[in-house]
Amino acid sequence: MGDSSLQNPNSGLIWRTTNAPEGLFICLDGPDGAGKSTQAACLTQTLRDQGLEVVAVRDPGGTALGDRLRSLLLDRDSVESCPRAEMLMFMASRAQLLAEQVMPALEAGKCVVTDRFLLSTVVYQGLAGGIDPAEIWRVGHATTSGLMPNLTLLLDVSREAAESRMERTRDRIESRPESYQEAVRQGFRSAMSDFPGPISRINADLDPDTVFANILSEVLHALAEHSRA
Repeated sequence: MGDSSLQNPNSGLIWRTTNAPEGLFICLDGPDGAGKSTQAACLTQTLRDQGLEVVAVRDPGGTALGDRLRSLLLDRDSVESCPRAEMLMFMASRAQLLAEQVMPALEAGKCVVTDRFLLSTVVYQGLAGGIDPAEIWRVGHATTSGLMPNLTLLLDVSREAAESRMERTRDRIESRPESYQEAVRQGFRSAMSDFPGPISRINADLDPDTVFANILSEVLHALAEHSRA
């Protein structure tokens, strides 16, 4: 599998994106309530309708180990964990997801669409949770062997819009105080400035159809660029 190199200006770590023929690694990320899961499902189906082989995953989860860790991390009646243990559980789930799902799919030339990836850990457990983001980047680099999505779509959502969409029972992290959730929103915005990979901001306050149209435009452009690489 070919790759292109990127550099994180803060840590100096060298990252890479896949140049596997036809395959593309796409991540939808952002605060809770931005509509990532819905948009990821729409994107997956649209790409399949266009004849592409697409593997859809979620992070954390997506494997037997990852789903167990997801329950530990997100269930409201789960055991409490310190911030560093929480961060490492996310990384363990991610490592297994890459080994079982992401890497085999990319090596086979398939597209991968993931609901969250490493950026979420940098923001939730780092910028909002108090762990030095540089440390999370270092652990993340070891976890992923330096792999970064070909395109990260940051769904940026206001507090008002996010609150209006979260009618279901909230998980353990979604239930944290509003001060934490606001730090998450601001953390995603600030993380864009030195993100070590292609990233595009999507205004998720707009109606879902418009949001999806903007997402699809970015993805089709990335696919076109990828096919010429």
